Amino acid sequence: MTPPPEWDDDERMNFLFSDFKENRDVNTTDWDSKMDFWTGVIVKSCKDRGIVCVSLQDLNQTFRRKEKSPLGLATVIQCMSRCGKIQRESEFAANVDCGWLSWGVGLLLVKPLKWTFSTLLGSRGVPLEESFVVIELVKEKATELLRVYRSSDFASCSILSFQELCALSSDVCADESTLCMALLQLQRDKQVTVSLHEGEKIVKFCQLGQDRVSPVSDVDIGIYQLQRSEKLLGERVEKLGLEADKCKEEARTLLREGKKSQALRCLRGRKRVEKRADNLFAKLESIRGILDRIAQSQTDKMVIQAYQAGMSALRLSLKDVTVERAESLVDQIQELCDTQDEVNQTISSGVTSADEDIDELEEELKSLLEESKPDSGLPEVPANALRLPGEPSLPGSGLLNSLPAVPRSQLCVTAEQLEADLNQLTLTDAGLDFLTFLSFFLICPTAIYMD
Repeated sequence: MTPPPEWDDDERMNFLFSDFKENRDVNTTDWDSKMDFWTGVIVKSCKDRGIVCVSLQDLNQTFRRKEKSPLGLATVIQCMSRCGKIQRESEFAANVDCGWLSWGVGLLLVKPLKWTFSTLLGSRGVPLEESFVVIELVKEKATELLRVYRSSDFASCSILSFQELCALSSDVCADESTLCMALLQLQRDKQVTVSLHEGEKIVKFCQLGQDRVSPVSDVDIGIYQLQRSEKLLGERVEKLGLEADKCKEEARTLLREGKKSQALRCLRGRKRVEKRADNLFAKLESIRGILDRIAQSQTDKMVIQAYQAGMSALRLSLKDVTVERAESLVDQIQELCDTQDEVNQTISSGVTSADEDIDELEEELKSLLEESKPDSGLPEVPANALRLPGEPSLPGSGLLNSLPAVPRSQLCVTAEQLEADLNQLTLTDAGLDFLTFLSFFLICPTAIYMD
């Protein structure tokens, strides 16, 4: 145990080793500081040593300093007991099923009686050998023990023997007493249950997905026996395999020494051992097949239970739901959607006044547009083609339509060809009309178009 920082301070330790005043009200500060010191030191000492039970005799030996023991430890134990930080083993075990007392480790039967008798006789002192359980530490050990079990190879086995559990929890529980206290706490929490089978203590753990452990049933006992048989057969098969290998090595050694007959006897023995191992291995495979079927049946049972729970939940959720009601709700929703569409259409059409006449407004707007046009005093542009007085009108849609289309391809004509073609040209009636129009446009341009 690591000593507290005040351990080397003689003046401070002399005060802490002194006995408590009978009346706390005489000096409340000193009384409380001394009580807090020893309470924390006791819990830390138990935690460092990996134990959950303490006694006055153990504390006197643990905190002995300069051939002296603290005088107020009995008062500290009584105060911690009243506050619920520690509890007598008899009281701790009494809160668990009485079946525990039938398989307990002995200290739960004899030693608590001394405390009970001293209490009934009115003794004010604490017996030296009376054992107390530190509640905080035993809860931590119980949680750690459950974690170790669920992370081990035994997690698939719901039932373990007490010896197997002792070997599994050797790194968690310092001794058998600590393991028993942790199991008591787990049983109080409904996480384990303990029973006897053929004089052997067995422990059943709560499996993942379960809120509390179920009692040990005949099915559990059957599975436990099969698992024990599997383990024993596996150990025997492994042992026979080692024996066969040993016979083979002996035969090889004898053969080197020239002892051929003895080597043959060793090989015959090896064959017999291998045959026994094969028979045991066949039995082992049969047991493993049965265990696999049991595990599969448990899985199937869990799935069926889940189906039943889901069916019940679905039935409850559809209790007030019918096809007629669903159709009625759909019809009502469709009517509401149609109403909403009509409202949106009415809103988007805008608001009109009944006093206004649309036709009159359009006529008024047309007259305003005509009045707003500027008067230039020029004549209107003729719609028909222009022609000289006495000249007949051209067939077709006008002068411009009678003209040939403008060529869009690139001209590849030489100057000599153009001059030759020009000399051959003669003026036609259409050409005369075009020249007349062009001369008229040059003389009076404003007579053709009006702004």
